[in-house]
Amino acid sequence: MLDQLERFTDRLAPYTELRLHTNHQSTIMMVGGTLMTNQALSVGGASARSYQDGAFGFASLPSLSNDALPQVLGQAAANADLLQRRANRADGDLPEIGAGQGVFDHRTGAPALTSLQQVDVVRSIDAYLRSAHPDLLNIDVSLSTLGIEKALINSVGASTYSFVPRTVVMVRLSFQAPDGVVEVYDTFGGFGEAQDHLQNVEALHPMLDHLYGEVRDKAEGVFCEPGEHDVILDSAMAGILAHEAIGHTCEADIVLGGSVAGDFVGDVVASEKVTLVDFGARGPDGNGSIAIHVDDEGTPCKDVTIIENGVLKAFLHSKETARIMGEEPTGNARAFRFDDEPLVRMRNTAIMPGTDKLEDMIGTIDRGYYFRRSTNGQADSTSEFMFGVGCGYEIVDGQLGRAVRDTTVAGVAFDMLKTITHVSDDMTWSKGGMCGKKQMIPVGMGGPAIKCRIGVGGR
Repeated sequence: MLDQLERFTDRLAPYTELRLHTNHQSTIMMVGGTLMTNQALSVGGASARSYQDGAFGFASLPSLSNDALPQVLGQAAANADLLQRRANRADGDLPEIGAGQGVFDHRTGAPALTSLQQVDVVRSIDAYLRSAHPDLLNIDVSLSTLGIEKALINSVGASTYSFVPRTVVMVRLSFQAPDGVVEVYDTFGGFGEAQDHLQNVEALHPMLDHLYGEVRDKAEGVFCEPGEHDVILDSAMAGILAHEAIGHTCEADIVLGGSVAGDFVGDVVASEKVTLVDFGARGPDGNGSIAIHVDDEGTPCKDVTIIENGVLKAFLHSKETARIMGEEPTGNARAFRFDDEPLVRMRNTAIMPGTDKLEDMIGTIDRGYYFRRSTNGQADSTSEFMFGVGCGYEIVDGQLGRAVRDTTVAGVAFDMLKTITHVSDDMTWSKGGMCGKKQMIPVGMGGPAIKCRIGVGGR
């Protein structure tokens, strides 16, 4: 793919990016014991983006052929010229901090699982749960794979190829409680191809048994008392909070659109125990669920410390937002499909681990809650958020008590962060996070558990 692109190096003036991009996806879904979906597809094509004095022109074609490349180059240049003349801008050159280069192929080389073998994995998980736990009302199992393959060059010397795979198994269990149906779900897998995670399905059995225990607990669970409470958010909950309520407010395009974070640079926005980082290549422990080494503008990725010891330090940038704000690009420009323009997007975003033990954190709470997994969530540019909670437990006199039914947590992130008193010393990443900012794209989110004070919904 790089050889194919580099034939057009002499056609990249003025500033131009040229990309070949294919997403390889498969989905197998079993609902209630019936195989409902078994599909695989690859969607790919060529795109180009040119810049002229403050205006970008973009063009794409659903073709990977040599003939497509001069077409998208010509159309992108024409679009940039048209937009620049209409806007009548002369905003100068884009900032550069180097050109990303290298081959980042994350295939492990292990023998691939065939489509039939992947179907057998899903059937095996379903069959085990039905055999081991026959009192379940319903079982849904899905297996999704995604391999994002890209080659990119630009007019300032970037030349890079990447293949980034992810495999996610989702299991949802339903149980008949006396007053209605309760559900829990969990995801397994993560970074890598199906054969990297699913050679030994029996290894999942203890985790499936644990999930069954959670749905049984929830069937006997109680509703939360509404109001503000001392709460421990486990890593999955803390991770989605870091992504949705904090990370998005610090994406520079949203800052330029009026995000509240624009007023807080250099200010204390959180407890001094909080350091929040957006990582390119899988985080400090190497377990983030995506790996972005060079972004889709050809910028080498650097880790961005958004909050350091409670102080808001930096935003996430593309070349365009960096130019407007007088900063350096950070390698956060990402496009999900070949026909998507790069936008400012997070990569692997997490609060850094602290020094506290989870069991000790639970022991500090007389009455409160331990929330483990969310069901959905949303936040806006003011950092106000609301997330559903699908799995959690009471804390009574420093001990875990009864499970709780579905509830919500809500607040203003830049207020809630200041209430954090404990941060656990472990770190866990999500297996299959997706972000829907204009275009769905894989993201990593995670971190430690945190103890905070937060608004909790009731029945």
